[in-house]
Amino acid sequence: MSQSVKLGSYLRITNQLAQKIGLGSVSSQEVIKFLLVGLLNTIVGMGFMLFLKNGLEWPFWYATFTGNTVGAIVSFLMNRTFTFKSKVPILVGLPRFTAVVLFCYIFSFSISRLITGSMDSFSIGQFYIDSDNIAILLGSIIYTFSNYAGQKSFVFKPHTESSS
Repeated sequence: MSQSVKLGSYLRITNQLAQKIGLGSVSSQEVIKFLLVGLLNTIVGMGFMLFLKNGLEWPFWYATFTGNTVGAIVSFLMNRTFTFKSKVPILVGLPRFTAVVLFCYIFSFSISRLITGSMDSFSIGQFYIDSDNIAILLGSIIYTFSNYAGQKSFVFKPHTESSS
């Protein structure tokens, strides 16, 4: 099976799921753009998190919150203009975006901490991996999914004019 057939099948299933949970139609171009923005946002945000946690030895919550904030700024600007091409005014979209990001942050990283809280640190070859770093990686994955749903359905949802 070719990659394009696999991608088409995946996007068809994703679109059906999105419609069922109220996200509306999900175009393959939009998903690809969101993932590209997410990749950039993740590299920037997680880079900050790991640098602050491991390089500067900041506590978990300070490092993840600061890194997530930096990544969120990249995400808002890129998703507003590039992914969703939103006309939602910044003064409307930014508070919504902030609420979604805060909810997703607390939700995702609390769950990841809960899951990894009883894990011991371990080594793979010469690499030492502690449970905080595993929680950062897991929390970032959960965050990506919950953040897409919030941005698509609440932050950058096209405004519909109601007629009087």
